[in-house]
Amino acid sequence: MLRRLHSVAGLALALLLVAIAATGVGLSLQPAVDRLAAPAIAPGVSVAALAKAVAARHQRVDAIRVSGGGAVTVSFNDGAGKQVEIVDPRTGAGLGAYRPSETFRWLADMHRSLLMGDSGRIAVALSALGLLALSLTGAVMLARSLGGAGALLRPVRGGAARRWHGELGRLALAGLLLSALTGTFLSATTFGLLPGAENPAPAVAAKGGPAAPVGRLAGLAAVDVADLERLTFPARNDPTDVFTLRQSRGEAVVDPSTGRILAFTPTSTMDRIGRLANALHTGRFSWAFALFLGLSTAAAPVLGATGFLMWRRRRATPRVIAPAPTADADTVILVGSEGGSTWGFAQTLSRALSEAGQRVSLAAMDDIDNAHLRAQKLVILAATYGDGDAPASAKKFLEKLGGLERRIPVAVLGFGDRTFPSFCGYAERVVAALDAQGWPRLIAPKRIDRQSAQEFAQWGRDLGAALGCALTLEHVAEPPKTNAFALVGRETYGEAVGAPVAILRFASPGNAPRFEAGDLVGIVPPGSAMPRFYSLVSSRRDGVLEICVRLQPGGLCSTWLHSLKAGEQIEAFIRDNPSFRPVEGRAPLILIGAGAGIAPLAGFVRANDSERPMHLYWGGRSAASDFLYEHELAERLAQRRLTSLRTAFSRHPADAAYVQDRVADDAHRLRVLIRAEAQILVCGGRDMARAVAETIEAVVRPLGLDLATLKSNGRYLEDVY
Repeated sequence: MLRRLHSVAGLALALLLVAIAATGVGLSLQPAVDRLAAPAIAPGVSVAALAKAVAARHQRVDAIRVSGGGAVTVSFNDGAGKQVEIVDPRTGAGLGAYRPSETFRWLADMHRSLLMGDSGRIAVALSALGLLALSLTGAVMLARSLGGAGALLRPVRGGAARRWHGELGRLALAGLLLSALTGTFLSATTFGLLPGAENPAPAVAAKGGPAAPVGRLAGLAAVDVADLERLTFPARNDPTDVFTLRQSRGEAVVDPSTGRILAFTPTSTMDRIGRLANALHTGRFSWAFALFLGLSTAAAPVLGATGFLMWRRRRATPRVIAPAPTADADTVILVGSEGGSTWGFAQTLSRALSEAGQRVSLAAMDDIDNAHLRAQKLVILAATYGDGDAPASAKKFLEKLGGLERRIPVAVLGFGDRTFPSFCGYAERVVAALDAQGWPRLIAPKRIDRQSAQEFAQWGRDLGAALGCALTLEHVAEPPKTNAFALVGRETYGEAVGAPVAILRFASPGNAPRFEAGDLVGIVPPGSAMPRFYSLVSSRRDGVLEICVRLQPGGLCSTWLHSLKAGEQIEAFIRDNPSFRPVEGRAPLILIGAGAGIAPLAGFVRANDSERPMHLYWGGRSAASDFLYEHELAERLAQRRLTSLRTAFSRHPADAAYVQDRVADDAHRLRVLIRAEAQILVCGGRDMARAVAETIEAVVRPLGLDLATLKSNGRYLEDVY
């Protein structure tokens, strides 16, 4: 509900907020411009002294005003009509004619009403209210995603859009909340939705005696110019007219002949609140504070753009419908999914259970809380990511499990690929944790190989038997939305050592989604409904989709890809891979891979426009036959996009070695980099990744670190197959 409110408000107000934010940024410069144009007001000069100095230079003075930005102006008439000048607040000397900026006036009108009168003011008021809702819901969601309010300063993980959205939102939150709150208050005041601000001023008149020199009037001498807002002079030919002196604490009426204060109207509470709201909204009291507000407001368009990108990605994931609210459910299905396909199985299960008379609710595994345990039973569908890791929607599940109050019967179904050593490894970790904490089993855990609909149906029959009902699960996977990519280039390596690897480049059509190096491309081979995933070397700005494919004996997809001819097409889709991506900043990167695992690492180097320190360790079989990206890496070294390159070849006649050997040889150098907050990214086969992990563990131990700490801090990432 909170996410939906945040998304709907953001999308509905996007263009309006951009216009208001842009004008707000422009207006934030006005206090700084005013400060350059007029000297600052320093305490120690009385209003009487300033009025005396001004009156000595002009025939008739109408008023002295202090603007919100601190400029002191005088309106006067010396016989040539009414004029306004800026004066020095210390001496009263004239500093030139006061000419309000037409640019700032236009920006102010645009900001307050969109140049549309009352209808524009209503739109702006709704925008302020919407911005308030966006700021509050965004702050709550960010806190939740980072682990609570106390974790708001933790790094934001995820894709580029998510990181920019979270980091910018966190930096701009205080300014946006303040602007939204004060803007909403000022709009409510404009439309009379709040009580009146002013106390009624009494009607008083001067005694009518001869006017005393203005510099001697006690009522004016008692007030410092630093506290002045406005001083209105009496009419020249009306002996009963008075001085009206306005300051923050109230308005005084001063007799021009005696200098006595005839009446004083204190500022009402609502007026004080309104003045404070106006000062905080405009920042006119401090140019530095105004610039802070401007910078916060400038983040709004970027937040809108990144929010839209995140919304599009969420819209692209499978949509599921929970037939029953959590509070009414007797069966809760929790889903751990990386790419979204497991949600499809959950939806099939939910429909079948609902048809069998069950009240079913669905949620991500990460969302588990005590409310879900009011149900009679729990069903967990858990995919495995990488080498036994948690999928995207289950990263916090095991951490949250121990804090739950109840234990109800649970069934666990794992999804994975039997060709991987850690087949359904994460589901097995979930089962072990549940057993250790004493959760009763509804049925025995089961593993599904390659999303087999037949195995899923059999498990459904077993679950139905345990529930005492006939449960028929007929699951038809929804095919992913794909784009056609035509092969435009190929380089083949490794044929001499019996391990062919092809670098394939496909033309990227204009309607292809955005992608970056390290993201995944899912390719659906002929004769199979199950996609195979490959790490991307290229980003969309390269104009091609580039992958490295090792020919696997009997491999359906790799065999087909190796047989493609120029111009032939593949059907593929992009999957964001934020869990394997360099963190932002200038900290060094240590890139470690072997074989085709060089793919995303070479892509990170290729995209290193800022010449960030990058150190690549890579292993192959033979330098003569399968040195992937040899010429490009040499070029990147010359361009300083790659800082250093260390290679290892297992079939080198004189110096046979594996990549972990090179890592061990450079232990001292790597410790220096790790002390400098280096991040380590490892890509390749499981055996290589396991050997590298053991080596890195030994490297960092003298630093008082371990691999688990590096992983938890996002400084050790793996993309393992």
